[in-house]
Amino acid sequence: MMKKVRKDELIVPATFIVFSILCFILSGISFLFLAEQVALRFIRNIILVLALIFPIMAGMGLNFAVVIGTMITQACFIIVLNFNIMGGKGAALVLLVSLAAAAGVGYVIGRLLNKVRGREMVTSIVVGFLANYIYQLIFVAGFGTVIHVFNKKLVLSTGIGVKNMVDLKTFKQVFDNLGVFSIGKAKISVLLLAMIIVCGFFVYYLMHTPLGQKIKAVGMSEEKAANIGIDTDRVRIIVIVLSTVFAALGQFVYLQNIGSLNVYTEHLDTEKFACAALLAGGASIRKAGVKNAFIGVVLLHTLFVLSPLAGRNAFANASLGEYFRSFVAYGIIAFALVVNLRLEQKGEK
Repeated sequence: MMKKVRKDELIVPATFIVFSILCFILSGISFLFLAEQVALRFIRNIILVLALIFPIMAGMGLNFAVVIGTMITQACFIIVLNFNIMGGKGAALVLLVSLAAAAGVGYVIGRLLNKVRGREMVTSIVVGFLANYIYQLIFVAGFGTVIHVFNKKLVLSTGIGVKNMVDLKTFKQVFDNLGVFSIGKAKISVLLLAMIIVCGFFVYYLMHTPLGQKIKAVGMSEEKAANIGIDTDRVRIIVIVLSTVFAALGQFVYLQNIGSLNVYTEHLDTEKFACAALLAGGASIRKAGVKNAFIGVVLLHTLFVLSPLAGRNAFANASLGEYFRSFVAYGIIAFALVVNLRLEQKGEK
């Protein structure tokens, strides 16, 4: 029997659809060009958005600390390049090390969030900020001083600090050589697409396993879950580990598709845009699914592609559209939180 969808769940997606249609009319671009751009953005961002589903279902809200997973992957790319490990071996090593490191860091974050019940979202934001400063310190001051440099191409002329832009084409070519298909002019790696399908299926399947039922039970009521014998602390740690690992994998897919790494800014705001995408798909801070992630990424990035072009044509000022990107991301989060608060006041959740 199909579940009935509440009108409240459709408010944010419907708003996006309306804005997207208006922007599409104003932009004057072809549907094929839009499809190319959205397809590329979908491939690059969907796994990171899927990473947010686990903590939401466990009642921990939006995990803004997923940005730490993205920084772990970036750090692994830099370290592997520093040891001059290129091609398929380098890509495989980055993937394995980043996932293992993300699991370990996720465990630590999970333990921390267990100590701040009810304040997980705020704490994850602060933890993300702290991790960013540590990351910047390592690669601005530590690389070339504490960390020995083997690959001179990575560092600045002073010998200290990693360059702003690092070339990852040696890794990108490995995936492209295994097969690509085209959507217009956009070339999509078959292997990356397969990874996305597997990740989406994994999240969907997990939520229908005994572990998934425990996660849902903890999300509904920790007290009741504990009363029936569920180790709520352990479940909460597991979901944060999964979330961090998926974030690391998502950044790996993103960078493989891009073929380059902006060392100091690539990860900035990734967690906020991921949260915005999930909420754009009709998710809430208490309920989310694979469907919300897939729909949300398409809707958010459709508007992101269209808004600068629509702003340029409507106001003869493209910068208005660029500002609108950030406005949309933060606006969605605020709007969705207000909608969720209203639902809680009605006692519907």
